Amino acid sequence: MMTKTFTSASANKCLRSLQDEKDFLLETELKSCVYELALGEEADPPKYSYEETRAAVENIDARMLKLRHAVHLFNAHTVLPESGITIDEALVRMAQLNQQKRRLAGLRARSPKERASRYYLGDSNVVEYVYANYDVAQADKDYRAACEEISRLQLELDLVNQTQTFEVDL
Repeated sequence: MMTKTFTSASANKCLRSLQDEKDFLLETELKSCVYELALGEEADPPKYSYEETRAAVENIDARMLKLRHAVHLFNAHTVLPESGITIDEALVRMAQLNQQKRRLAGLRARSPKERASRYYLGDSNVVEYVYANYDVAQADKDYRAACEEISRLQLELDLVNQTQTFEVDL
């Protein structure tokens, strides 16, 4: 077992690399674990070992488990210097802000007063309007504030994920 030092960003790259390696092994296994043979044809099976493949996949899974766990611990315990919240809390907050932003996008796009378009009224000479039952300008202001907070948190996360390290026994 060897101790390695990671940043969150490098750990995620390593996880992607391990997943690629595992996917390759499993794809190769799928192609090599069976073969067709016609009657009278000499057997020439592809190189494949169930035991070696199983052991290699288990080894990769064990390394991924340790690395993912270390990333989760890092996220749960590392506090962002300016926000004063953990990375884990920041990720949850960003998800909440993105949901809020999607909701506010529709609200801020409305006009305070819009002409109703009702096709089913036919040739009615009555003009109807739809009025926003809220302050559209405030919805726009809140949308912009959510965008700014997302950007601020993302920049803070990017900095910490690129600079702070942790160790993992792999």
